[in-house]
Amino acid sequence: MIGQSTVLAAEFPPSVEDFYLPSILPWGAHDTYWFTKITLLVWVAVAVIIVFFLVSNRKPQLVPTKKQWMAESLYGFVRNNIAVEMIGPRGVAFAPYLTTLFCFILLNNLFGIVPLVQISPNSHIAFPALLAVISYVMFIYVGIRHHGGFFKYMKAALIPPAPWFILPLLIPIEFFSNFMVRPFSLAVRLFANMFAGHMLLLVFTLGGFAMISANAWLAPVAVVSWIMTMALTFLEFLVICLQAYVFTVLTASYVQGALADEH
Repeated sequence: MIGQSTVLAAEFPPSVEDFYLPSILPWGAHDTYWFTKITLLVWVAVAVIIVFFLVSNRKPQLVPTKKQWMAESLYGFVRNNIAVEMIGPRGVAFAPYLTTLFCFILLNNLFGIVPLVQISPNSHIAFPALLAVISYVMFIYVGIRHHGGFFKYMKAALIPPAPWFILPLLIPIEFFSNFMVRPFSLAVRLFANMFAGHMLLLVFTLGGFAMISANAWLAPVAVVSWIMTMALTFLEFLVICLQAYVFTVLTASYVQGALADEH
């Protein structure tokens, strides 16, 4: 029992280093994390999305096949319920990007509950941050192009219709809200939800094994821990879908704000 406790004390709780997955490729320095499981999952997600839409629309038919129906339904959902709903008729032009964004986030999130994979690339801050930067650059570019110049866009985005004596207070608030909080909140919201879900499933799963290893009398408690893991997996599935939807909706809302003629 003392030996088991010593092993458990050495393995639990996990350290910060456990979040740096070892490189899959054998070459490279020992502390280089270039091609890891996370990178592989992102590449797999990109390949699956490209192949799925290419195969589904290779031979489009008036009466769609199952694959064509799935692809068209997915695109139609994002186009009608996100792009057009949030942006208006001009949202159709942004539907391809928003559909790609939704599918990419959804698939990468789903990796977190797939057996033997059980980790989402979005549980590492780098990938949500990159997605947020792409959306950030896009809506700023759209705003500059729509308003006919950088300064005209900044005027429309930063100067609200308010009395002049309040503007010195409102302009810094608008700048902080529109150009600093937006990308930060996009990235952190997605990362925090995926990271928290991953940690919860990890704690309840490994907790059951830890209790059995520490004391056989704790087996009933371990079973309860694993039942909680299954229940949390269903909850995590809802969070996975919701976060993909929320990220896409917020991106569409930022584009709508950039296209607004008035503040």
